[in-house]
Amino acid sequence: MNPHPLSDNAVERARTNMIAQQIRTWDVLSQDVLDLLQLVHRERFVPEPYRALAFVDTEIPLVIDGEETGETMLQPKFEARVLQEVAILRSETVLEIGTGSGHMAALLGCCATSVVSVEIDPRLKAFADANLQRAGVKNVRVDLGNGANGWPLAGEVDVVIVSGSLHALPKSLMEQVRIGGRIAAIVGDAPAMTLVVCHRTGEQAWKTVTIFETVVKRLREAPHVSHFEF
Repeated sequence: MNPHPLSDNAVERARTNMIAQQIRTWDVLSQDVLDLLQLVHRERFVPEPYRALAFVDTEIPLVIDGEETGETMLQPKFEARVLQEVAILRSETVLEIGTGSGHMAALLGCCATSVVSVEIDPRLKAFADANLQRAGVKNVRVDLGNGANGWPLAGEVDVVIVSGSLHALPKSLMEQVRIGGRIAAIVGDAPAMTLVVCHRTGEQAWKTVTIFETVVKRLREAPHVSHFEF
């Protein structure tokens, strides 16, 4: 049975239109990323009451069994732009903080050798686990806990993705990135938040690239820390 309220043909048209009208027009031109959005079916990660909105340019509430979790799925173009900017290699390992529906984790899993995604809400962990299993994603592990300050159980990784905003990047989270790796996160306070990609170029050296301004819901239990400096 098709879980989406639209026909299969209508779903594929909506997916194609999303890529053409939302993703490409937001300067996402990497063919690898565009192909990935065709491969990983976003609608299968959306809570059933909102599946008709799967391809709409909006955040989607994550309501589980009728209960509000207070979390949302990020806009498709946002996830796509992050993927393009971090440019994950097949040989790399990834840590994601904030699993949500599991959709971003699935996209990351298609790029990397392995992904550890940390989710603080047990309802969302269960939802993401089920979505990833149904999608056949086998190289993503979802851990339950607060990863806002890092997640030692993941070890040292090549890429960190923070799927929620932070006041500033905690030192403990940044130091989990290998030299040569990078971390993508939204930092700052509304209305002046910014997506940054920080590249670790040495033991005590970083290069930060500012990507765009935005406003995104704060990562749950996010620490209020001083700006990270070496």
